[in-house]
Amino acid sequence: MRWRYSFLQKEVSVSHNPENSKPAWLQSYIDSPEKQQQLYRRTLLVVVISQIFGGAGLAAGITVGALLAQDMLGTDSFAGIPAALLTLGSAGAALLVGRISQRFGRRFGLAGGFLTGGIGAIGVIVAAITSNIFLLFASLLIYGAGFASNLQARYAGTDLAKPKQRATSISIAMVSTTFGAVAGPNMVGVMGRFATSIGVPALAGPFILGAAAFILAGLVLLAFLRPDPLKVAEAIANGQLLKSINPLEKQSSNIVINKRGIVVGATIMVLTQIVMTSIMTMTPVYMKHHGHGLSEVGMVIGFHIGAMYLPSLVTGILVDKIGRTAMSIASGATLLAAGILAASAPADSMLVLIIALSLLGLGWNFGLISGTALIVDSTSPSTRAKTQGTVDVLVALAGASGGALSGMVVAQTSYAGLSFAGGFLSLLLIPVVIWSRSNQRITEKS
Repeated sequence: MRWRYSFLQKEVSVSHNPENSKPAWLQSYIDSPEKQQQLYRRTLLVVVISQIFGGAGLAAGITVGALLAQDMLGTDSFAGIPAALLTLGSAGAALLVGRISQRFGRRFGLAGGFLTGGIGAIGVIVAAITSNIFLLFASLLIYGAGFASNLQARYAGTDLAKPKQRATSISIAMVSTTFGAVAGPNMVGVMGRFATSIGVPALAGPFILGAAAFILAGLVLLAFLRPDPLKVAEAIANGQLLKSINPLEKQSSNIVINKRGIVVGATIMVLTQIVMTSIMTMTPVYMKHHGHGLSEVGMVIGFHIGAMYLPSLVTGILVDKIGRTAMSIASGATLLAAGILAASAPADSMLVLIIALSLLGLGWNFGLISGTALIVDSTSPSTRAKTQGTVDVLVALAGASGGALSGMVVAQTSYAGLSFAGGFLSLLLIPVVIWSRSNQRITEKS
């Protein structure tokens, strides 16, 4: 142990060498908490602007992806495939965005994901025009990169946040998505008519909006997300490590807590993603079968996406004030209520469907912000982006599984059966949270 500590001291002394000194602009942030908070606020503003565009791009695939596949394939059994492909593409992109962000900064990682998603949306439009199902599936995979960036952008605001600001900063990033995400589904009819007027299939219309929105989000981040918040946070953390008396012991004492927090945070997000994606994916198909038009589908999904993001400011404050555990349990209870209500909703009742899908979005919101805050609490800047990317891969794969299986479950049972199953699956959140709390108490006693 003694030689390991001596070796670490040598590493620390090397970093003090003038040849390894930080650039003046970076050192100014390390030395000034005021400048750190200024950059924190600037980063949040840039993320908010990009998320407004990103939300509009996000909404296109959610709203009409299943309907476009149903129209091109002529069957309901594979209507969940687009959601699965989007989330599968998001999984691969999340890993890449996380690793690029860790190495080169949030700016290049997030901007690259959004721009790639915009290219995928253009591919979907071409696939619809040419009726090429293979191009459609490939393009949806690429389009998923925009989903990955939209989700990972919530982390950018936390890099320079204080511990009691983290959930609130996550919520600010998420609530800004609402403006685009709610507007997107409600423009389905308008974009469909516009697409028809220029010789493009109506269901591809929302992807025109999606392409423009993702590309604009990427350009905003590329132009304005500087200095990079993650790189500044890494430099600050390294400076604090050098000042600590025994950094080796301090670091090793946090490893167990970090691992537990990552596991619990990831589990919360995975379960909420499966429940939300499976029910959400089949709702447009269910509504279409019972005579609802495209505008009505857009309205229900608009309320759903609004509930996913709009309550975020309040949720973030609650997560910071009353804790991650309480809000995780609230997520499970809300998702259960959503599943039961969706299963019992009369097919011709827009009001009940809107309430059910709104509760579904709200439960997802509680789970995502609670789980994200746990992940941020449990990581250091030196590994944070890579870990966050890996966790988001699991979340995306969970969504892909939920989306792919949802159509098959409905084909074999019913929409009500799917909703009941999803609602009761959410109850698993409660034992996961209780397990994490009991382990924490044992650790504290020992």
